[in-house]
Amino acid sequence: MNITTQPSIEAQLKSIQQSIQSAKFNDAIKQGKALQKHTIDQQHQIELWYLIAIAQRYAKEFSNALASINALLKINDEHSRANQEQGYIHLALKKSQQAKISFEKAVKLNPSLVASWQELIQLYRETEQMDEVQKSANQLAKLKKLPPALLAVTELMHEGKLLQAEQICRRFLLNNQRHIEGMCLLAEIGMELKIYDDAEFLLASALELAPNHIYARSQYLNLLIRIGKFKAAEQQVENLLVEQPENLSFKVAKANVLTGLGKVEQAIMLFEQVIEKDKEVAGFHLQLGHALKAKGDIIKAVAAYQQAYRLKPSYGDAFWSLANTKTYRFSDEEIEKMQEQQSIEDLSLVDKVQLHFATGKAFEDRKDYQQAFQAYQQGNQLQHNHNGFDITKIEQQVTEQIKYCTRELFKIRGHLGLNAADPIFIVGLPRAGSTLLEQILASHSQVDGTMELHNILGLAAKLRGKNQNPENKESQYPKNLAEINQDYFKKFGQQFIDETRVYREQAPLFIDKMPNNFLHIGLIKLILPNAKIIDARRSPMACCFSGFKQLFAEGQDFSYSLEDIGRYYQAYLKLMAHWHEVLPDFVLTVSHEDVVDDLETQVRRMLEFCGLPFEQSCIDFHKTKRNIQTPSSEQVRQPIYKSATEQWQHFEQYLAPLKEVLNID
Repeated sequence: MNITTQPSIEAQLKSIQQSIQSAKFNDAIKQGKALQKHTIDQQHQIELWYLIAIAQRYAKEFSNALASINALLKINDEHSRANQEQGYIHLALKKSQQAKISFEKAVKLNPSLVASWQELIQLYRETEQMDEVQKSANQLAKLKKLPPALLAVTELMHEGKLLQAEQICRRFLLNNQRHIEGMCLLAEIGMELKIYDDAEFLLASALELAPNHIYARSQYLNLLIRIGKFKAAEQQVENLLVEQPENLSFKVAKANVLTGLGKVEQAIMLFEQVIEKDKEVAGFHLQLGHALKAKGDIIKAVAAYQQAYRLKPSYGDAFWSLANTKTYRFSDEEIEKMQEQQSIEDLSLVDKVQLHFATGKAFEDRKDYQQAFQAYQQGNQLQHNHNGFDITKIEQQVTEQIKYCTRELFKIRGHLGLNAADPIFIVGLPRAGSTLLEQILASHSQVDGTMELHNILGLAAKLRGKNQNPENKESQYPKNLAEINQDYFKKFGQQFIDETRVYREQAPLFIDKMPNNFLHIGLIKLILPNAKIIDARRSPMACCFSGFKQLFAEGQDFSYSLEDIGRYYQAYLKLMAHWHEVLPDFVLTVSHEDVVDDLETQVRRMLEFCGLPFEQSCIDFHKTKRNIQTPSSEQVRQPIYKSATEQWQHFEQYLAPLKEVLNID
């Protein structure tokens, strides 16, 4: 039998566990070491080192056990249970201080490890750290209140085993339908998996059952902010502030909501009030910086970001926010600081990724392209490994859109939606010049600029539903566009107009510049047949590389691999060609390079397409004062410059994988 096949390995791992449970420790060690020689799979190596270390500790081979667990931690130092096991081994070796450090790291990685908290209480008592004893006891009491199933769910969540956690949580809720903590945990898993509709429904239901549950309401608030439902979020944060008027985190949430609603001046005042109460929280300064940047006050934004990293030197977000202004230049001292912080052993993944991207930008500005690419590559690699993105799923979505959104579908159902002509959708890839097109159009007296709105993506997710049949890889949407009750199209169109009204001023037209909406142009046509769609197109190498060196807040997981981003661009071209074929004249393609070369011609093309008269303000777009919340906010406050179109060429020698996917010689 070939022991490297999956079932054989799993069976032998189980056999080792059974040997440990039967106190046959030497057998377990022997079997584990033999199996290690026959598998190169990293995950199996980790599991084997873990079981061998436990067996060695029980066999009182403490030095060997320590060597085994250290070998595991060399492969993955963020394995919470391995850190816990290291703590037990240190205790057995009478090394209390090292044991405490190991248990502290274990609970930092996974706060639901009951055994580690129990050991820490004892270790803190021995060193008379009574504050820490109290904190640990509180956490332990909180965990012990949870039903065993939900405790298992929290452990799995912290270990990143989200699908397993979801299954257990759903089973628990089948028998405990009104359990608020269970509903909150399942919603949290939904947010991690980006199944926002489910999370929203769960938290709204939890609040109907328990209107005074502060945690459920604050979780609901965070979700609404994340998906851009700022009007609904405003109501939730007001309720929370009635309950806890002095809670600074709720005040910060309110300021974020105000920023999202375009009330940036009010948000800035509120951030400043919060900072007046507590000047030592780096995150407060960071968020103030974001609001100042949205307003266009870049000098004060920079000062706020700098204050954030002074308070917290490892704060990757503060450095990345400086880089993300696009106009900031790092000093030698700052570059040195960033590189120092990157090498900190237990630095969080998020901080590490942000520091790599910021360092990349710093070196690129200095024309040190080799070091810049190396930093971008490291940041992208870490982010790609973490998010588990699968490009084939996007390619499958494109295939399904082409298969079901046919000329015939639009002939039969293309007139059923709401006739409102209010929205102008700007779609394409991120970093393709969409913010520039939005700024040009929003400079017109009859057009409101808004932000990247999530409404169409949310509707598509709702229509997609859950695939109940694992054998069938196709989702319900877009196939169901030909099947659902025809009255829904007008309702969906009206719902979009109603939900987006909060982001508009008084102009008759408004812009939604969510780039990912290119996947749903068929849906847009069916619900809003008179909408205008502009495809912001940029040459492949410039567009893809610009995306690769950008760390996005959320939602562009394809951008962290040169191959993925190239395949995504190809899928986008394929789908856009389909829309032009089945919906002639519904989409206007605007090339970024054409805008740079001949601004006036392209401005006139867009205005004519949108049925708008020419206004000089659209040519002088950089003079328009408005809040802008995208990475390009500083660039579009300046006249057009051509240098960015060729930036990728400095990195050409490193971009062979991208060229290959894009079929560029």
